Amino acid sequence: MRIIFMGTPDFAVPALTALHEAGHEIACVYTQPPRPAGRGKKLQPSPVHKTAEALGVEVRTPTSLKSAEEQARFAALGADVAVVAAYGLILPQAILDAPHHGCLNIHASILPRWRGAAPIHRSIMAGDEQTGVTIMQMEAGLDTGPMLATLRTPINDKTTGELTEELAELGAGLMVEVLNDLPACEAVPQDETQATYAPKIDKAEARIDWTRNAADVVRHIHGLAPFPGAWCEIDGERVKLLRAEAREDSGAPGTVLDTEMSIACGTGAIRPLRLQRAGKPAMDRAEFLRGRPVTVGTVLP
Repeated sequence: MRIIFMGTPDFAVPALTALHEAGHEIACVYTQPPRPAGRGKKLQPSPVHKTAEALGVEVRTPTSLKSAEEQARFAALGADVAVVAAYGLILPQAILDAPHHGCLNIHASILPRWRGAAPIHRSIMAGDEQTGVTIMQMEAGLDTGPMLATLRTPINDKTTGELTEELAELGAGLMVEVLNDLPACEAVPQDETQATYAPKIDKAEARIDWTRNAADVVRHIHGLAPFPGAWCEIDGERVKLLRAEAREDSGAPGTVLDTEMSIACGTGAIRPLRLQRAGKPAMDRAEFLRGRPVTVGTVLP
């Protein structure tokens, strides 16, 4: 097939690579424009941009697809289908209609649960037992289009970072399967009565609330790892907790209970397994405590 690929972050890279390796013709890649990043704030191309250039594929980085000129350029590519994975721009109807088979999206949830910007974070934070990927025919609504295929995986104690990598690979493989026999894929409408929304993560959500039960605190930590990172204050210093386990200890919420840094919650306790100080790399608890001991009895606000 002749494909237009539309994606931006690391999540989209496996799909672009898989489609190329499967022998499809990638007519063009659309991705977000380079953004300032790093210590020098130099403009950096997106992960998809870098991958496309390595594959020798044309890259376009419009800031909008609303103009008639951009829409005409898109349509002129004569694509059979557009594959979309975390692109970052809303697609106008003219873009959705331009490819012969329309636009297919790789969405990181089992739709209609967790439509929206942060499905992986929200599924972990909500305590879902499983999630997955859905290949969806795109339409004007937010993740409302009919579903062509789904693939599920257990969440267990995975962080958002770990689950993102897994779902990116699953989505890439599933998209290749769908395109191998697209006419045979039945488009199944979503059940609107089961729809839930996954709003973008607000940094104000990241502070840990020690009055919650230990299981909720662990899910909060894992759901926000590695970004933006759930955090607490230790003697006035902001520290991110990136992985933790629940414990059966008890005490006043926020109290450090032992030399292994178990911290009491509203019910139960958690023990951090991986932490990160501001400006420092992430580290395991033992390494963290060697450089920054935390006294038993300390109360974390």
